[in-house]
Amino acid sequence: MPHIHVDDAERRLAEFLAKFTPEIASRAGAIIAAMRERLPGAVIPVYDNYNALAVGFGPTDRVSDVIFSIAVFPRWVSLFFFRGVTLDDPKRLLRGSGNQVRHIVVPGPEALSDPDISALMEAALRVAPIRIDPAHPGGVVIKSISARQRSRRPQGPTTD
Repeated sequence: MPHIHVDDAERRLAEFLAKFTPEIASRAGAIIAAMRERLPGAVIPVYDNYNALAVGFGPTDRVSDVIFSIAVFPRWVSLFFFRGVTLDDPKRLLRGSGNQVRHIVVPGPEALSDPDISALMEAALRVAPIRIDPAHPGGVVIKSISARQRSRRPQGPTTD
């Protein structure tokens, strides 16, 4: 994928979010903004994938260095912890059964301030092999756009 200018990358991310319902787009945008504020210097690789829009946060744009990812689905937004299996989770908030990644469905940006979620995030930052440098300029990097994608809008009757 050719290099995309910073302003273009920000514009593309906004376009990707606009494919979702206004409610989900607004929720995801607010969560991403809260993550950016919490993680100054983070590089934000964006993958507009088949199943979801994935917005990572890490010290570089390499997927192997991602610490967190916000995944936007037609009906919900999840916060993924890339080394979630290593985290102490006494309240059993983390979901998933893979051998590395765990996630939490996030109702809105205020959930990131929940003490239990905040503690998991701090633990994830401590176990990250490479730390995010707050002095780094960070920023959005568009990594991939899938040619085929599931609809970004809910299909069929809603159960929310």
